[in-house]
Amino acid sequence: MKYTAQDFKSNQEVRWCPGCGDHSILASLQRAMPQISEELDVPMEEFVFVSGIGCSSRLPYYMNTFGFHSIHGRATAVSTGIKIAKPRLSVWQATGDGDALAIGGNHFIHAIRRNIDINVVLFNNRIYGLTKGQYSPTSPLGKITKTSPYGTIEYPFNPGALVVGARGTFFARGIDKNIALNQEIFVESARHDGTSITEMLCNCVIFNDGSHKEISDKEVMEDRTIVLRHGEPMIFGKNRDKGLMLDENHSLKVVTIGENGITEKDLLVHDAHCRSLGIHSMLIDMKYPEYPVALGVIRDVEDKTYEQRLLEQVDEVTEKSSIRTMDELLHSGATWEVK
Repeated sequence: MKYTAQDFKSNQEVRWCPGCGDHSILASLQRAMPQISEELDVPMEEFVFVSGIGCSSRLPYYMNTFGFHSIHGRATAVSTGIKIAKPRLSVWQATGDGDALAIGGNHFIHAIRRNIDINVVLFNNRIYGLTKGQYSPTSPLGKITKTSPYGTIEYPFNPGALVVGARGTFFARGIDKNIALNQEIFVESARHDGTSITEMLCNCVIFNDGSHKEISDKEVMEDRTIVLRHGEPMIFGKNRDKGLMLDENHSLKVVTIGENGITEKDLLVHDAHCRSLGIHSMLIDMKYPEYPVALGVIRDVEDKTYEQRLLEQVDEVTEKSSIRTMDELLHSGATWEVK
């Protein structure tokens, strides 16, 4: 059966604040689902959306699929259990920068380390929105909030760096305003076998308005972000005249096409499938104003999933085992009679 985006919209009223970036991310997901369903042959009843606690974690209510609204920081554990119990399901997880990286931090990195085939969408607005404006693990250094009235004194997490540090196989980054790109990213996430982490940069109009203003404003976005696609040269800018190269120290540098004899052929070509962490780490770490912020699928490499390894182990042990029945199990090893 062919679905439309409308098929994935539930009958629930969307209760995010008007102007919240979460609305456009939801729309991107709903638009991506029909393509995912058709390409990967996933019927609607085999999609599951899981969440923890936070503004983003309302998302399962707005998807016309099975869902599970879990507890703070534990969405990854629930997602893992669902995928292990029913490997055929397409498991999606909505989480926030606080839910995933603070109380849920250990679950987050260990799911990545295990390479469980789940799709994690990490809404990053750099604030705790649901609990009214405390600073989060991604709030910039010096950020003034209700719990840091003189400015935070903590360096923020870079979610992509955590993924690379846990030897993750898939990391992408989107921004709430670019619905078309986000839809593309979600389809690539679904195609990937293993833990897919997509960081979605989004705005909180109430407690952190302008969360990513330095790169998200329409008039500057093209000059301050770069959309990476596998196999394409790293070009950006409103006039498509900027690019990325490696300098003599093997560090990234921004160049202008046409200056100093530089042509498009001199630019780096994005290889999302490269197993080496080096270039991917540098792309993930790029920050404005020195560099454009990288969007799109940055890392997408193949490896066995946790479920595959688990099933292989079960098959191997079963084949070698001499125990075939429950009676044989109960009478194996040390046994005795009680009189």
